[in-house]
Amino acid sequence: MKKLKLEELGRISVKEFEKAEKIPVCIVLDNVRSMHNVGSVFRTADAFRIEKIILTGITGTPPHREIHKTALGATESVAWTFEKNPVAAIEALKKEGYMIIAIEQTSESQSLQTFQQDTKKKYCLVFGNEVNGVSDSVIEMCDYAIEVPQAGTKHSLNISVCVGVVVWEFFQKFQGQSTS
Repeated sequence: MKKLKLEELGRISVKEFEKAEKIPVCIVLDNVRSMHNVGSVFRTADAFRIEKIILTGITGTPPHREIHKTALGATESVAWTFEKNPVAAIEALKKEGYMIIAIEQTSESQSLQTFQQDTKKKYCLVFGNEVNGVSDSVIEMCDYAIEVPQAGTKHSLNISVCVGVVVWEFFQKFQGQSTS
């Protein structure tokens, strides 16, 4: 076994990424305050070919030194927009045909591993503020709420970890479709 060198990884260019088929998933960040978390979300979105990211409310936007530090250039490959009002962003995505899913612990949330994902639909995954979670006004607009099962004492994950877990699960289910 040997560690692969960068040139052996077969990475695609930013131009190739722009043209590559994406999985039908977008991410909304609802008032995420940490620029490092924002950068991490960009990097995860790049890794799993997410369609786009919508940054809302107080969520920081590129270009920003702290976002760049964790995104490592993914702000150049992943499509993104900013919408001040999270509710307006969700309304627009509903009109585009996305199923809206809050990643949040609610009275009606489903476990991530038991959620029945339909690979013929488009999904918008909404991740909330590090302290307050997804805003109530956004939760009211969601079609579903999903939570990541946890067995520890905290009952929460850092948003960047949560995005990785949830997006990986969605990516796996879409993997049967072409993503090249």
